[in-house]
Amino acid sequence: MPFKDILLYIDSYPEPVTPEAIDQAVRFAGAVGGDLSALAVQVDLRAPSSWLADHMIGLSGMCAEQEKKSLGYCEDRVRHFSEALAKQKRKGQAQIIKADMYRVGEHLAYHARTRDLCLVPIMERLGDERSVAESVIFGSGRPVVVYRPGAANLMGRGLSTIVIAWDGSRAAARAMADALPLLPKARVVRLVTILNDKPDARVGMNEDALRHLKAHGVEALADEIPSDGRKAGEAIAEYAIRHKSDLLVMGAYGRSRLREFVLGGATEYMLSDLRVPLFLSR
Repeated sequence: MPFKDILLYIDSYPEPVTPEAIDQAVRFAGAVGGDLSALAVQVDLRAPSSWLADHMIGLSGMCAEQEKKSLGYCEDRVRHFSEALAKQKRKGQAQIIKADMYRVGEHLAYHARTRDLCLVPIMERLGDERSVAESVIFGSGRPVVVYRPGAANLMGRGLSTIVIAWDGSRAAARAMADALPLLPKARVVRLVTILNDKPDARVGMNEDALRHLKAHGVEALADEIPSDGRKAGEAIAEYAIRHKSDLLVMGAYGRSRLREFVLGGATEYMLSDLRVPLFLSR
């Protein structure tokens, strides 16, 4: 199924998503032929009722001021989003909602469930957007693209090379299947397996994956490389960078406990040091 209905997350607190992140999302939607909608979230800080705090530092007033600032960022970025869509002659719409700052990810995951794909830009290595991305990965049931303007640019060179991390697992199979609409748009598709990482990661295991891709009209190249003592995430990242990958497709490993998330090693490594845009499915 093609990506006809794409959702972009617009963060507004404590710092807003950059205009460049929005521009990259619009270009991506144009490249894959999809309509792009945006969800901008104004934070609800819910200042605790405390006469002493209000008397000493004006807590409720400070929270109200920050919420107003967040709304201003939402409105500004939504205007930029609409202008960027118009320039690229793309269809789409934007919505501003207000949500508890600790439940933004839940709201985004809910909206992403009725989209083909969700785009989550991350501004800082350890920013709040990462926890939002994790919520969508675990809670939406839809694929997520995570990128970081300036370090892991989405559509920096178009979709010249796409790398698929393949270990034969259920999560990797889900990611490859979800990414199928994108793969024919790349000039080169590469399948990489890290040997000596998992018991099932063995020589020749990617042959059936190559057969499956070929059945969908995708002629992919395959590499099997030893981990050489490196973590799987590190080996995959180095491979993707060496081959100038524009997108890295991989299964998201981990589990959730209520609103707490425990990521698998490779997923944790990739998200903590994002150097290539990630297409993640679970």
